[in-house]
Amino acid sequence: MAHNHRHATLGVISLGLALGTSWAISVFLLAIVAAAFGWGVNIAVSIQSLYLGYGPTFVGAVTGAVWAFAHGLIGGAMIGWLYNRFLLVRRHPVPAEAQKH
Repeated sequence: MAHNHRHATLGVISLGLALGTSWAISVFLLAIVAAAFGWGVNIAVSIQSLYLGYGPTFVGAVTGAVWAFAHGLIGGAMIGWLYNRFLLVRRHPVPAEAQKH
């Protein structure tokens, strides 16, 4: 986080990498657990409709993890970028005179 006055901004790439990695590990483990124990098969099937090649197999788990990483990276970067933009708006409110026009 970069500190700027009273508020801290988020590292956009760092947040994207963190969310991408977390989501990829989760999707990978879900496929492995579904394949090994039959737990979470319905959830894996739902995710399979989103990520091509994903399924409760080792190859499907790896494929899904790649898709999930990309998905989490983009989503996390978007969240971080939006957070920083909203923070700028809060830091620099529009003056009352400008709101009248």
